[in-house]
Amino acid sequence: ETVDIANQQAGKVALQAGSVDMIVSDWIWVSGMRAQGSDYTFYPYSASAGGLLVPADSGIKTLADLRGKKLGIAGGELDKNWSLLQALGLQQGLDLNKSLEKVYAAPPLLNQQLSSRRIDALLTYWQFAARLEAQGYRQLMSGEDIIRQLGVSETVPSLGYVFRQSWADRHKAALQNFLRLAQTAKHSLCDSDSAWHQIANLTETDDADTQKQLRNRYCQGHITQWGDAEQKAAGRIYRLLHQLSDNKLTGKIEQLQPGTFWSAN
Repeated sequence: ETVDIANQQAGKVALQAGSVDMIVSDWIWVSGMRAQGSDYTFYPYSASAGGLLVPADSGIKTLADLRGKKLGIAGGELDKNWSLLQALGLQQGLDLNKSLEKVYAAPPLLNQQLSSRRIDALLTYWQFAARLEAQGYRQLMSGEDIIRQLGVSETVPSLGYVFRQSWADRHKAALQNFLRLAQTAKHSLCDSDSAWHQIANLTETDDADTQKQLRNRYCQGHITQWGDAEQKAAGRIYRLLHQLSDNKLTGKIEQLQPGTFWSAN
């Protein structure tokens, strides 16, 4: 049974209230909740992580070219990609937080502002980035590119299924079956045109180029490897985010909490 919710925050509230058994969210939130004593845990769903986009004819070619420009940021001040982009800038001798004008707004509004040239570049979620790419906008770098340039070569999930460990223990067989079927469905959507066409209306567009790019980016986020190396890489990213956000994103907890990632064993 699926339950319609307004947004990610509403999903977290529903999970905490017991109105739902599972949501899709991020592992940083899970770690923070575990630090407070809850038993939420995370299993990977997607590594799609959005990107930094500019108009096709933009003179912005590197991070240094963002100096003095207006940058739209879809996730707000504490967006993970924005924090990581700042880290990359600092490695290159750039203080992006001080050297550009930040514009925070909802993703659809920021797409419109980029189209009307009210902002010069946009850091946004993958599904909104894909729509812009289909219109000819240029991706300067993806969220995955940012992580790689920061020295993390492993593919780390951006989103995953979040549920209580105690609930998973009681419904282990059903949960494993769900995860197996979800994986099969994702493979089918990426490998079978007929399967994709059955859900294409969910993209809320009839434009073939947009549908194609949404599918491409969705499939590029597929998790092919998830083990100790990837989980340690997530820990390195967490520590980096902790240093950058003045504890606003991670709280005072310096390390990713044990049990953040679900193990069926």
